[in-house]
Amino acid sequence: MAAAPASARLAVGVGDQKPATFQDARFQALGVQHTRYIAPWNGVLEDPGALDRWLSAARVAGVRPLVAFGHAAGDRCPHRPCTLPSVGRYRYAFKKFRERYPWVRTFQPWNEANHASQPTARRPKRAAQYHNAMRQMCRGCRIVAADVLDSSNMERWLREFMRYAKRPRTWGLHNYGDANRFRRSGVSRMLRTVRGQIWLTETGGIVSFRTHDGRVIFRKSSRRAAKATRHLFRLAAQHPRRIRRLYLYHWSSDASNRFDSGLIDARGRPRPAFYVVRNELRQLGIRARR
Repeated sequence: MAAAPASARLAVGVGDQKPATFQDARFQALGVQHTRYIAPWNGVLEDPGALDRWLSAARVAGVRPLVAFGHAAGDRCPHRPCTLPSVGRYRYAFKKFRERYPWVRTFQPWNEANHASQPTARRPKRAAQYHNAMRQMCRGCRIVAADVLDSSNMERWLREFMRYAKRPRTWGLHNYGDANRFRRSGVSRMLRTVRGQIWLTETGGIVSFRTHDGRVIFRKSSRRAAKATRHLFRLAAQHPRRIRRLYLYHWSSDASNRFDSGLIDARGRPRPAFYVVRNELRQLGIRARR
């Protein structure tokens, strides 16, 4: 495989919902320049304080945010209430978001839109309409057209989305399956289905995972998570011209997490995956900001 041009160097981000992440000296020492936050589509209308705290902390730290929108904070998707806003309501909320945070320029219209827990799972046309509205209202912004999980419905959902989306150019993939089962099928399927850049917008080595009903998907293993994290970087390196960003999720664990892929454990100690990430960033030439 021919070497990628220098401009194709992988950009790496870390997503976490806690503003305190950016104050952690270990986070700052990594030199990460990108981060990701999942916000309710109407968060700026219902709870702007939460957005203010997180976005202000990211801005002070000099980290560029990718903001992904999802279901309303009061919804209990996939259980009721779980509703999709009209395109008009979505446009209004996004207009207010842009007025309040004009410096944010990178967005995802809907988080993990093909997942069964999301009201967009059976409505790819509506998800495309959100993308079209956002693209029209935020010229010059970077819009990640569709953000999907590498599940069995991915290709079918994306093909329907593309029937209605206007000029999608960048795509988001959550390839936890690839990472933690040490395969590449999710990325391969995505590469075949869409054109343009692919960002791994949420992924990482899972330490432990159990479902709402207590079923264990991954037993606790920091060692396996580190191996999965290393696999992710190798996978991205195989497609340097198309896979341009990788956002690891998440920074720090809480003791109550059902889904735990934190680089820092609940007692504040770095896990093996933290050192994998640090080494990978150094190999990419990413150093702590001075």
